[in-house]
Amino acid sequence: MAYIAKRSKGAAGQPLFLTFHGTGGNETQFHGFAEQLMPGAHVTSPRGDVSEHGAARFFRRTGEGVYDMDDLAARTATMADFIRDEKATASALRTIGLGYSNGANILAAVAMDQPDLVDDLILMHPLIPWQPTPQPGLQGRRVLITAGEHDPICPAPATHDFATYLEAQGAQVTLHWHPGGHEIAQTEVDAVAQFLEI
Repeated sequence: MAYIAKRSKGAAGQPLFLTFHGTGGNETQFHGFAEQLMPGAHVTSPRGDVSEHGAARFFRRTGEGVYDMDDLAARTATMADFIRDEKATASALRTIGLGYSNGANILAAVAMDQPDLVDDLILMHPLIPWQPTPQPGLQGRRVLITAGEHDPICPAPATHDFATYLEAQGAQVTLHWHPGGHEIAQTEVDAVAQFLEI
């Protein structure tokens, strides 16, 4: 699968950093942010190939918070193949994924389906409105979830439920809240930087 993507070639032996934009974003939304967070890393940022009234997304939905699950499954498999190809090209020993909103959701879906592909997950305002099946392969995976306490798109109880699911699989989960909504707060940016320092 050939997504339109922005790529920055890193130094030999450096991690691969994947970024996934939110609805209406594109491959530039977090690319520079990743370069700043981890200088020297290989950075790849695909553009979602689904158009929702002209806004790029990674999978279809039928309404706010209502996903086309068949489409999500197909596009999760396609994205997993894309990530596998990027890893082979970069020859990276560590792979980091950062996604916001719809981008966090496709990244989470890939991790729950093929947990060996991404080592460290940064999920900003994810919404997983279904009950995921157990995935023992998430054992030991490092996950940062950032969220707004009053996010109208990703309600706090759903975020708590997803974090609880990940913890039950043995993932090392860090949950960061800010008092706002669906916007990205500076404290989230700081939390991401701190997460990557480990």
